[in-house]
Amino acid sequence: MKQKDGNNPPGAAAPETPISLYAKHKVVYAKEVKGWWANWRWALVWFTQLIFYGSPWLEWNGRQAVLFHLVERKFYLFGLVLWPQDVFYLALLLIISAYALFLFTAVAGRLFCGYACPQTVYTEIFMWIENRIEGDRSARLKLDKGPMDGRKFRLKALKHMAWILVSIWTGFTLVGYFTPVSELLAALPFGLSGWELFWTFFYGGFCYMQAGFLREQVCMYMCPYSRFQGVMFDPDTLIVTYDPERGEPRGPRKKGVDPKAAGLGDCVDCGLCVQVCPTGIDIRKGLQYECIGCSACIDVCDQVMTKVGQPKGLIRYSTENALAKHLSHREIVAHILRPRILFYTAGLVALIVASTWSLATRVPLKVDVIRDRSMLAREADDGRIENVFNLKIMNTSEMPRRFKLAVRGVEGAEIIGQETCEVGSSDHLEVIVNVRIPPENGKKGANTIYFDVKAENDESVAVHEKASFLMP
Repeated sequence: MKQKDGNNPPGAAAPETPISLYAKHKVVYAKEVKGWWANWRWALVWFTQLIFYGSPWLEWNGRQAVLFHLVERKFYLFGLVLWPQDVFYLALLLIISAYALFLFTAVAGRLFCGYACPQTVYTEIFMWIENRIEGDRSARLKLDKGPMDGRKFRLKALKHMAWILVSIWTGFTLVGYFTPVSELLAALPFGLSGWELFWTFFYGGFCYMQAGFLREQVCMYMCPYSRFQGVMFDPDTLIVTYDPERGEPRGPRKKGVDPKAAGLGDCVDCGLCVQVCPTGIDIRKGLQYECIGCSACIDVCDQVMTKVGQPKGLIRYSTENALAKHLSHREIVAHILRPRILFYTAGLVALIVASTWSLATRVPLKVDVIRDRSMLAREADDGRIENVFNLKIMNTSEMPRRFKLAVRGVEGAEIIGQETCEVGSSDHLEVIVNVRIPPENGKKGANTIYFDVKAENDESVAVHEKASFLMP
């Protein structure tokens, strides 16, 4: 796109100045920071990654404890076995996750982004590797500005090798949730299927690219959450804030100088809050959508305030109302418990309780009844009318069970032939059932009947399934 330059002689053609519609990417060299919030962030890194990398290696009842087995079409979650018919619970999980995100965001902003988002977690891991190999911010800046000599090549190669190993192991672990890890290990290195190889390198490649190179660009340009978070905030949402009333006017001063006597605020304008920010923003400019709420600026600012003899909290978790109205900590907490938060909390608790109750009372037996459509109805040798049904019995528990079959709903209804069956643990069985009814006991057309399938050793494991019996 071009615009005309107004500073030209009369009558002369106006030269055109190109205008770029895209901001030039500036590499962010985030400085490593330590502190209370950094410790919490690393605690969440360890917690989430121990779950992710460790769960596929846990065993339960002689199998993998957490396994979404696509070939068998079964999802194993420790003692719980879910079948495709249980997709309802996946919908509940997604709704609960959405409500939790709404609640956390309304209370404390981008809390998930700063502490538990995979992009943040893996960027933190990759940056830790980078700092251990290349050094902290100043060393990396110096290294990147220097020529490509032997030392630089060695450090860069070592860093990328470590990143690639972490990425491939991450992709392998992801595939281990869908194919048993024991099978994957036995198939290494050349026995993996095409899809297993594809997803290992596909997910690993994205991990390498996003945590190693894109980093803050994912949060700023690719993640939709950064764009619509504004509608989820309100003036009582806890966010990382800079106190301009206390900090301005900012400026350097000698140690021991009273900032008020010098006409300055508490901010010494050291710029460390910008240097430690993983997205490279200046929190002193106010709330910005690029801020992921990681609190690195709080940690480093508190350290600076301690050194210059000023109270901590120049940058802190607070709310817009708290800054404007000078609210106390108790008043801030009181404002958090507002109707919006109470509504989200009540909805989230209700969903969790309902889901837990549903799973706890879930009957480990499913029965599908399908009519044999090749023959709707026929008259048997004894004069009764016979219909044929296909019963698909699914034993969703991890113990073999023997089931009794019965039919009712119309007087004289009886199963001819097999009335019991045995189904293995987490297995299914198809049973052909012939049902006969005296013609005088049913009306012409469809008659409602019910199949009762009960476990012989546990009467609580029972299913009552509806079907239609056709009379000619």
